[in-house]
Amino acid sequence: ITSPAAFDILPLKLHPFSQSTPTGLDCVGWKRRISAPVITDGALDKTALTDDVGSEEDLYEDFRSSNHRYGHPGGGGEQLAINELISDGSVVYAEALWDHVTMDDQELGFKAGDVIEVMDATNKEWWWGRILDSEGWFPASFVRLRVNQDEPMEDYPLKVEGGREDDSRRFAMGQTTKDQMRTNVINEIISTERDYIKHLKDICEGYIKQCRKRADMFTEEQLKTIFGNIEDIYRCQKKFVKALEKKFNKDHPHLSEVGSCFLEYQTEFQIYSEYCNNHPNACMELSRLTKVNKYVYFFEACRLLQKMIDISLDGFLLTPVQKICKYPLQLAELLKYTNPQHRDFKDVEAALNAMKNVARLINERKRRLENIDKIAQWQSSIEDWEGEDVLVRSSELIYSGELAKISHPQAKSQQRMFFLFDHQLVCCKKDLLRRDILYYKSRISMDDMEILDVEDGKDKDFNISVKNAFKLHCRDTEEVHLFCAKKPEQKQRWLKAFENERRQVQLDQETGFSITEVQKKQAMLNASKQHHAGKPKAVTRPYYDFLMRQKHPTLPTTLPQQQVFMLAEPKRKPSNFWQNISRLTPFRK
Repeated sequence: ITSPAAFDILPLKLHPFSQSTPTGLDCVGWKRRISAPVITDGALDKTALTDDVGSEEDLYEDFRSSNHRYGHPGGGGEQLAINELISDGSVVYAEALWDHVTMDDQELGFKAGDVIEVMDATNKEWWWGRILDSEGWFPASFVRLRVNQDEPMEDYPLKVEGGREDDSRRFAMGQTTKDQMRTNVINEIISTERDYIKHLKDICEGYIKQCRKRADMFTEEQLKTIFGNIEDIYRCQKKFVKALEKKFNKDHPHLSEVGSCFLEYQTEFQIYSEYCNNHPNACMELSRLTKVNKYVYFFEACRLLQKMIDISLDGFLLTPVQKICKYPLQLAELLKYTNPQHRDFKDVEAALNAMKNVARLINERKRRLENIDKIAQWQSSIEDWEGEDVLVRSSELIYSGELAKISHPQAKSQQRMFFLFDHQLVCCKKDLLRRDILYYKSRISMDDMEILDVEDGKDKDFNISVKNAFKLHCRDTEEVHLFCAKKPEQKQRWLKAFENERRQVQLDQETGFSITEVQKKQAMLNASKQHHAGKPKAVTRPYYDFLMRQKHPTLPTTLPQQQVFMLAEPKRKPSNFWQNISRLTPFRK
């Protein structure tokens, strides 16, 4: 059973009633092609996937009601091969990618990293497995088949006469086996990279090139939406695979030193962020186009002319998202079988951390882009807004709260609500009767400001006594703004927030994060439509929380009712964005 390994990555599928939660680096669920005798057939399981765009329940409902289907439900080659192995008496092992927490006594619970013996893979979604004395069902997408199915020899002590362990023989045999394991992983990295390059070439030449010939069917804007920056990714990956080939030792693959290649290209890999963020838009645009038969026939003709395997376009476009998330897992496997004395050990270790950081950066950018819709909704709820939109300069709410603002020349004190975004501080006034209504008053640019901590007592500039105060001082105009908090701890939180704001601005400059004009305009347009439609502006709980609240079934005998494709975020503290706004400034009904 053979086919391109670029399609051996399957999307993350969450059982709607399961309480399992991916942990750690879990950009997207995937399955890895294992070494002989089992090789995946490459068929991509693309049953219903629903993007967690913006993590809003109303958006999810709209998306679900469209009955959008990504691709076809094919892909049983890997299943067939696994079951053939099991029926022949072979032992097949899988490694858990994420925790699977369940209250069902017929499901198998495990933690990330646990090794599971697969006993039945007949069902595509749910497999039967065993860990020690426990057996049960578990989601197939929560595990990956091990690259090395054979247990390492070093795990089994060699005995000599008298029952003593022969340490020298054990080390020699163990070392030989570990080298073979490393060879398997290196070969997998090289082979999947070659297949991935072919996959990208097929998309660029088989689809994009043909689409550009049909100006009557596609605008450049549509092609940008559908394919994103995949041509840039193709150019980057061609250079990367050449670098890998140079480091690949064909005669002794285990001696290959590939870690430096990942370190060299870690910055270039950040271009995947743009692609991943655009992917939900690509899926929705494809969904719209494929409702028209001529587009369905056209895309199928492109695939056949390029002699690509039987997967629809949206399936092909999913693999770059999965690929960037696969690198940390491959490097973790490589590090596992690399001796500390190996010349590649330090580079592989550093490369693993670097690629984890790339994945975190992509996830963080995705979260920031999801936030711009929320910021636009917030602005649409503010009465009497003046000047440019918040999104013109900002993309993150850092902190918010109530402060007393002291103004010159009478040193008049006014209670105001303040919202600290990156680059600016927005000031609003509460309605006297309806305290949930806010009126726009002013804003302060933070780029030229310095923060001054003010001691309790009489302030010389304003000639009044203050407590829990701080100042914003403009370096250029010498303008000074004085603020007072109600409690010392509130003042400290604000001072910390100002530090975080400058840190966020600096990080965005270093990583090149920015929001396109199209994204800003679309966010404001969406917010305006909701405002005129009279929809409640409070953002509801994320879709995955919605899933977790559902009743858990006694047996996972049916396929998941809904499936989610998502770039899961790495472990971090929950965002306080809407907790702050909902608590301090509820939206108008």
